[in-house]
Amino acid sequence: MSHYAVLNDFISNLDAQTISKDREQILAPLVEYIQEKMDKKDSIRLNFICTHNSRRSHLSQIWAQTMAHYFDIKNVSCYSGGTEATALFPMVASTLANTGFEVNMLSDDKNPVYGIKFSENEHPVICFSKRMDDDFNPKSDFAAIMTCSQADEGCPFVPGAEKRIPITYEDPKAFDNSPLQAEKYSERSQQIATEMFYVFSQLK
Repeated sequence: MSHYAVLNDFISNLDAQTISKDREQILAPLVEYIQEKMDKKDSIRLNFICTHNSRRSHLSQIWAQTMAHYFDIKNVSCYSGGTEATALFPMVASTLANTGFEVNMLSDDKNPVYGIKFSENEHPVICFSKRMDDDFNPKSDFAAIMTCSQADEGCPFVPGAEKRIPITYEDPKAFDNSPLQAEKYSERSQQIATEMFYVFSQLK
């Protein structure tokens, strides 16, 4: 079974029915934002923002890009950033590899760069920890999706964002170096995957 067969199998087993009505309401502004852009045939730029750009914002960026491809939604570019740069937490990379992504470390230093592929013929998602205003990220015409409550509360204003959408997730960091670490990262990744699956499945 190829990498991507494992990933596609994982995606086809996601159950959007598990999303509560409350969460659907939280996700609705993102669905509306993407739909409006699609209707105008505009580029869709999504920048997922968390304090350290090390866990939830990367999982959200990768799953959103993957679901755009899975549902064949064109012109979607997903980014991530933080209020400060740290490093992509290694458990995020191994969680994604276990799900069927092809994960390549492109540079090995304090803030390593990863190329994460979800399809043989698509560009990998380039992941490293960066500030939200990094040159790697868009400067205007994007939605800022706040994936952690600290960033949501701490950044009332995201420069250049035309819309700011809080979709916050619990931090799996709480379980680092504990026996539950792998399970909790996998659980969070699955929650984010399910919600991004739901968002892109709603588009017409």
